[in-house]
Amino acid sequence: MVASPPTGIFVDIHSKNASWWRHSHLFYQAVRANWTGFTTHWYSVLFARPDVHEAVSHTLEVAMLSTLVSTVLGTLVGFGLWRGGFTGRIPLTFLLVMPIVIPDVVMGVMLLMFYAIVRGLLERTGWTFENGFWTVMLAHVSFQISYVALTVRSRLAGYGRELEEAAADLGATPVQSFLQVVLPLALPGVLGGALLAFTLSLDDFVVTYFTSGSGFKTLPVLIYTAVKKGVTPDINALSTLLVLFTVVMIVLANLLSRPRKEQG
Repeated sequence: MVASPPTGIFVDIHSKNASWWRHSHLFYQAVRANWTGFTTHWYSVLFARPDVHEAVSHTLEVAMLSTLVSTVLGTLVGFGLWRGGFTGRIPLTFLLVMPIVIPDVVMGVMLLMFYAIVRGLLERTGWTFENGFWTVMLAHVSFQISYVALTVRSRLAGYGRELEEAAADLGATPVQSFLQVVLPLALPGVLGGALLAFTLSLDDFVVTYFTSGSGFKTLPVLIYTAVKKGVTPDINALSTLLVLFTVVMIVLANLLSRPRKEQG
């Protein structure tokens, strides 16, 4: 049965913001439920839980490594899109936009099927793997690259190729021109894209849920499994911390990646 356009739009918006709305709902419950004043007691309870420590470790490990990989690859892709002049630029841009616009549920199912196909092929040669850290990390890289590449390209959009040509006239090689001329100009966009990629990885639930397996939990997955048993104050505290951290990281990313103002 084919879904109607309004339903499709709703699914797209809901899936892209599922993690945000989940944390915001818990934050709202924490504020309105049995309000008796401010307390830090439940944060102490939260930090004493071993499963929270393990989930924090998994979340940070995945976020840092995936951000590093996606920042390097995304910067190179963004630089290539800015330079242009190669066959396949439009299809490449289309592929970069796809992870941003398609629903997270669809992407999670596609990655789950992809890992299943790869596992089946490897099993014929005597090799196999289980869903866990590496499958989640690669899944995060698959959508983080798009944000980094498009952020870097938009940062460089105000500059022309004249900078590279001037560097070449002064004897710089293409590598020197990139490292000493282009990269410093793109650095705010690179940092902004990296912060955005880190935030997306940290707060991702749907893709992680499909690709993590049963023995690997990040903070959003931990919150989901805990909420199914009932919302407790320590989970509200964890959700509040994630919401605040996400807001701070997004604000920093926007400040770093905004276009440079021309000096009078």
